[in-house]
Amino acid sequence: MTATAHAAQATTSELLATVASRELVQARTVLAGIGLPTLAVSLAHLTCAPDIEIIYESGVCGAHPASLPETVADSVLITGAEAVLDMTALFNYVLQRGHIDVGFLGAAQIDKWGNLNSSVIGDWSQPKVRLPGSGGAVEVMANSKEVYVVMRRHEARSLVEELDFCTSPGPDRALAAGFTPRGLGVTKVITEFGMLSRSALGEELTLTGVYPGVDPADVVDATGWDLKVSDYLVTIPYPSDTELTLLRDEVDPTRVYLR
Repeated sequence: MTATAHAAQATTSELLATVASRELVQARTVLAGIGLPTLAVSLAHLTCAPDIEIIYESGVCGAHPASLPETVADSVLITGAEAVLDMTALFNYVLQRGHIDVGFLGAAQIDKWGNLNSSVIGDWSQPKVRLPGSGGAVEVMANSKEVYVVMRRHEARSLVEELDFCTSPGPDRALAAGFTPRGLGVTKVITEFGMLSRSALGEELTLTGVYPGVDPADVVDATGWDLKVSDYLVTIPYPSDTELTLLRDEVDPTRVYLR
């Protein structure tokens, strides 16, 4: 039974978006992808981070869309935006200059150090599944001050001891290869069971929070490595009535993502 089953009023999407939004309280600039990151940033703008600036990898900076965008190139992002940059300007002058506080990334696999795989499942030459690849994920990982990952399914095949392929290396792996990353890499992983966190180079992702009714032992069992549990494990509140109302009626009333 997933954690969401204990919160009858919240769907998995609503749960993950709400928890992610709360973590943006001190963020100023966020590079958000389409889907759950967009929901999270939009909700944060209405609650804990009213001055947050949303940047999309299409080059739109300071977006103020009248409705939720369905792609990063959706025309609703343009109207009212603070700026629209080409790819060279976005990556060279915004991302690589260190102006992104939080970058949202997704992946098919993540390991204990926050390295991500979004390329293949299985052997590279004969994969079971071939995935989209990096896109701008490598640049986001290397240059954002920190990265958040939202995983819909907390399973041993997704949170793995060893990646089938490393698409986006975290800072520890990058340093070992002779590169100096700008930020901390993945600092938070938000899943259907709770939150994994790390705060410094050399640290493993550790279980730092669970939802009410979730047994930490079950989270450990669902993880592909020997997941450490924080001595200061917290209980993460489920979405409040106010948060759910804002998500459903203000952020996504037409159910672009809340299906």
